[in-house]
Amino acid sequence: MDFLESIHNSWKIINRSKARSFLTMLGITIGVMAVIIVMSVGAGAQSLILNQVKSMGSNLIGVLPGASEDDGPPASALGVVVTTLTYDDGKEILDKGCDCIESLTMYVSGNDSITRDDTSVNTTFTGTTASYIDVEDAAVEFGRFFSEEEEKGVAHVVVLGNEVKESLFGDQNPIGLRLRIKKINFTIIGVMEKRGVSGFQNQDDQVFVPISTAQKLLLGIDYVSLIRAKVDTAEHVEQAMDSVENILRDRHDIATGEADDFSVRSMAQGLEALSMITNALKFFLVAVSSIALVVGGFGIMNIMLATVQERTREIGLRKAVGAKSSHITMQFLIESVVITFLGGGIGILLGIFISIVVAQVAQAMGYEWDLVITISSILLGCGVSIGIGLLFGISPARRASKLNAIEALRYE
Repeated sequence: MDFLESIHNSWKIINRSKARSFLTMLGITIGVMAVIIVMSVGAGAQSLILNQVKSMGSNLIGVLPGASEDDGPPASALGVVVTTLTYDDGKEILDKGCDCIESLTMYVSGNDSITRDDTSVNTTFTGTTASYIDVEDAAVEFGRFFSEEEEKGVAHVVVLGNEVKESLFGDQNPIGLRLRIKKINFTIIGVMEKRGVSGFQNQDDQVFVPISTAQKLLLGIDYVSLIRAKVDTAEHVEQAMDSVENILRDRHDIATGEADDFSVRSMAQGLEALSMITNALKFFLVAVSSIALVVGGFGIMNIMLATVQERTREIGLRKAVGAKSSHITMQFLIESVVITFLGGGIGILLGIFISIVVAQVAQAMGYEWDLVITISSILLGCGVSIGIGLLFGISPARRASKLNAIEALRYE
């Protein structure tokens, strides 16, 4: 039997039972659509995460409290409170570190209600140093940031993020006015320019206070959660990291061969670790969504087995006029492949459409979300569709080919 004729006959049979054909290919359509969406959305989410890290600058290094393996994050990055870094550690790095370290800032943070008269918002207060502006490449829209003297002197001053200012004061100029954090009065000295989301945090939905004020008055601690240093060029990052490690090991009395009680990371290392994590997550989700393809494959096999039973007399008639078992096998395999290929094609189109919608919605919300639809994912969808058609169509096709012509003609 001619191959093209078999495809033509398969198409006629599919058209003859449109509802059953549609239900047969539905599982494949959903499975392929899920794979395309997961691969595209996964790649888009990965681009969002990596773009967020890249936006922080390739010439920054971070020092986190707590030890870590070479290829893993320290415990503090997973939410565990570790107290091995202090304000004096940061000052020592800045004073005695290599000349390539241009600036350095330190952080502590907490969450609480910020109150002005009868209006309050729940937000993050960040205790940091006067050099925050330089290290983070941030800017004050009006007013000023706090000084180094205020940083050291437990000053009751606060700089508002743009969204907090809008929530509490609207269009009013808040400079010189007061608000309360944990029932302590603070004088507003500045409002930051809008920065949006950076480093997985909305930079506009927070307020900034001197680090000594946050430690002693708001949190009751004597350690810092993060030290971030700005290096003059990306080429000097490794040199700066070595300098920081040597200084901190000496300050913390860590002997040769003992593990560090801190972790120094560059943005490049962070990007590599994040890429590994997001790739693993993306392929795990693809594997989970592929279960729908297997379910769809069993559905096709069941429908094709029922089709063999319904067309028993037709099979007997074709064998009686000279059709070989191989012709019958080929016919049913082709029908199975055509159904799965059509289902896969529809799934690819729907997956691409939904991926485009998701990307546009994310971009409209201000996220740096890349639309990623690769040829490999489309080819994977097509290949999987054909493979499932062949795999799950073999049993019905062989069953049809083994029918005895005379018994098939007598079948009622």
